[in-house]
Amino acid sequence: MNKTQIRSNRTWKWVSAVLLICLIAYIAFYPPTKHAAGSAGTVEPVAKVNGVSINSEQLYQAMLASGGQQTLDSMISEELINQEGQKAGITVTDEDVDKEVANVKGSYGSDAEFQQALTSYGMTIDDLKKSMKSQVLLKKILTPQITITDDEIKKYYDENLETLKVPEQVQASHISVATKEEADAIVADLKNGADFATIAKSKSLDTATKDNGGSLGYISSGNMDEAFDTAAFALKVGETSGAVKTSTGYDIIKVTDHKAASTPTMEEKREDIKSAITTQKLASLSTTWLQDKKSQSTVENYLSKPAGA
Repeated sequence: MNKTQIRSNRTWKWVSAVLLICLIAYIAFYPPTKHAAGSAGTVEPVAKVNGVSINSEQLYQAMLASGGQQTLDSMISEELINQEGQKAGITVTDEDVDKEVANVKGSYGSDAEFQQALTSYGMTIDDLKKSMKSQVLLKKILTPQITITDDEIKKYYDENLETLKVPEQVQASHISVATKEEADAIVADLKNGADFATIAKSKSLDTATKDNGGSLGYISSGNMDEAFDTAAFALKVGETSGAVKTSTGYDIIKVTDHKAASTPTMEEKREDIKSAITTQKLASLSTTWLQDKKSQSTVENYLSKPAGA
């Protein structure tokens, strides 16, 4: 499969997710309670190298040096956002977070691409949801400050028409295995009435899709391995391929739907365009907004002070 291409309109959506990965890891490895215990005289070893201990205090200091300031900056920003949300009486529900996660997921060509992106960030879907809460709150705070004109919508449509076009797509599932012998055996089982999804769950090597019965969702040509693409788009709806040799092994592909390429009108894409422009403006506005709030607030950052100050 090709590497996931991160489009520019995903930047805003992933900002807090990426920034808070360090925070998630930091808390997981070194909760504040552990440090308190260490400072009281109990310094626990966290590793040994040829009998030489590396203790929790050394780990704590190393984490402060390598990412402590960035993590603290993220926490300060999150606290400022929470305080401003409280002042404005704005709350974030689970439904709000789920909707934002769905928006992120929808910006990818398929479920498999989305899962690959999560994996590349070292995240699970639950990690993403946790990191989204502050972002959704910030979005709720700032969106009322954004205005979008009809001229801006038309300009965006004209300039991005090629990317707004919907390419030919197929809805596909696959079973990925290492050898042709395995693939041929599965093809034989399928011809004898075996269930595709059941086999995918038990035998597919693609961990991102196997639990969903091998479902890749709708895929566009060019997003997958070339041999996979050729085979998938040659299948009719309801057909299953034989063993297809790809760069990762052998795939058996099943196509369950087909959508022809189309060019949407501006009115059909109006809401999507407004959402994209809002996202662009939020990315710029959020930076200046946070800077302003920090300058207007009393923020005491003890990590940034010189030792002994």
